[in-house]
Amino acid sequence: MTHVVLAGGGSAGHTSPLIATAQALRELDPAGAVSAVGTARGLETTVVPAAGIELDLVPPVPMPRRPTPDLLRVPHRLAAAVGAAAQVLRERRADVVVGFGGYVSMPVYLAARRLRTPVVVHEGNAVPGLANRVASRFAAAVLTAFPDTPLRGAEYVGMPVRRAISGLDRAAGRAAARALFDLPAEGPVLLVSGGSQGARSINTAVADALGDLLERGVSVLHVLGRANMSADVVAVDAPGGARYRPVAYVEAMEQAYAAADLMLGRSGAGTVVETAMVGLPGVFVPLPHGNGEQERNADALVAAGAVQVVRDAELTPRRLLDQVVPLVRDPDRLAAMAARGRDLVPRDAADRVAERVLQLAAGRR
Repeated sequence: MTHVVLAGGGSAGHTSPLIATAQALRELDPAGAVSAVGTARGLETTVVPAAGIELDLVPPVPMPRRPTPDLLRVPHRLAAAVGAAAQVLRERRADVVVGFGGYVSMPVYLAARRLRTPVVVHEGNAVPGLANRVASRFAAAVLTAFPDTPLRGAEYVGMPVRRAISGLDRAAGRAAARALFDLPAEGPVLLVSGGSQGARSINTAVADALGDLLERGVSVLHVLGRANMSADVVAVDAPGGARYRPVAYVEAMEQAYAAADLMLGRSGAGTVVETAMVGLPGVFVPLPHGNGEQERNADALVAAGAVQVVRDAELTPRRLLDQVVPLVRDPDRLAAMAARGRDLVPRDAADRVAERVLQLAAGRR
């Protein structure tokens, strides 16, 4: 029996393609086994078991972005995490390891190399992270979500996406999705999400512009992130019929996509690909930190006229209103943007990743 171990966590950008790949592996190889490796501090502790995937935990090894005393502790922490990951791979009798980046991937990659277990790297961002850059030097296959990601020997396959999203018919699901979130059946709806952890600058700009949005007839479905949900964040019903519905987190984002006409959010790779795939136009506000990957993730869609981008420092309440209101109230323009986005992203990435993994597993037997 083939056993594939998937590594990735921390945020939905890593866990979502992991879950999508696990689902494809199960469909292509029903007799095989799939498990995942994560850390106790990431989103994977909830979403991975919820998807029916067994999860093993290893110690996290965060890499300081600047020279600090904490940097001196990294080698010891990494060695301990590699040892723990190696034990997991032995116990699971892993035939192949598939990594999606994040803190947990580095020790799993290094453990797999020590055990001579084939590694498949999937890089979800246009700018690769440290763990995937290291693993690309010895991986059996390096796969990317974007065509120009600078990794050695990379093959562009697209972003693995769950079937519920890749097969979503937004128009058919609109009425049910709006009822689910208690949104008006008619009228424009803006979906706001800063990713699984939320985005303070986006949340603040929306809060300050909310009265004007509602007054202009724009309803808002606001995914704040669990840490940002508090007692003073309440639903609002405006006199004109528009509504504000705040939620901490949405497990099934396809429902939020179906309810909305436009999205305002970060340009994480998963969000960029998923919204393009389902035909939901977006106004993206790249995270101003990190490796600069969010600045690059939406490049192709911007060039095609499928999305718009606003810099984080420029997202004032006035800029938000000027950018969002004319767009969300123009169905013809939204339809044109949606059509351009759909043509730019492959829908079969999960199957392509799973097929490559199973080929490598078969070669070991």
